Formats: sequence, structure tokens, C-alpha cells
Amino acid sequence: MMADIESSVIAPGVDPKDLAKRGESLIRQSSNRYLTTVKIAFRAKQRRFDDFDGLLEESSVKPVQRAIVELSDEQDQPDLLPG
Repeated sequence: MMADIESSVIAPGVDPKDLAKRGESLIRQSSNRYLTTVKIAFRAKQRRFDDFDGLLEESSVKPVQRAIVELSDEQDQPDLLPG
């Protein structure tokens, strides 16, 4: 029963355990949990508007999930960032 609920809440293509680990890692490695939460929310808001503007392909991944994955990747692999 719980698996049914979990699979309907989390979009297909996103592993809920991986997403939880990434979120925990972001918070754990942060010096300020509040600012990290705000950063995730801001990134998710940007992605949501990008979806509305048609700048991103149709995705079943929710903006908050995408923001967590992106920020986690940026944290784990800073050498891949442009600039």
C-alpha cells in the first residue's frame, strides 16, 4: 500500500531514495540550512517558469525534484560548471 502511494507521489524517472540522499547531502554539506532550502525553492521556481515558457522539454520530473538533482550535481561536481 505504501509503495502505491509513494509511486504516485514521486514522478516516474526519479528514484525516491536517490532524491532523498541528494537532498540530505545538500543540507548536510551546507553551512546554512535555511539558505539551502531557499536556493532549492528559487531554482525550482525558475524551472517551473522555464517549463511554462517552453524552454525545457516536456518532463515528468517536478521542478523541486529537478532543482534538488541539479544543485546536488553542482555540489558534487563543481568542475563541470561553466565559467
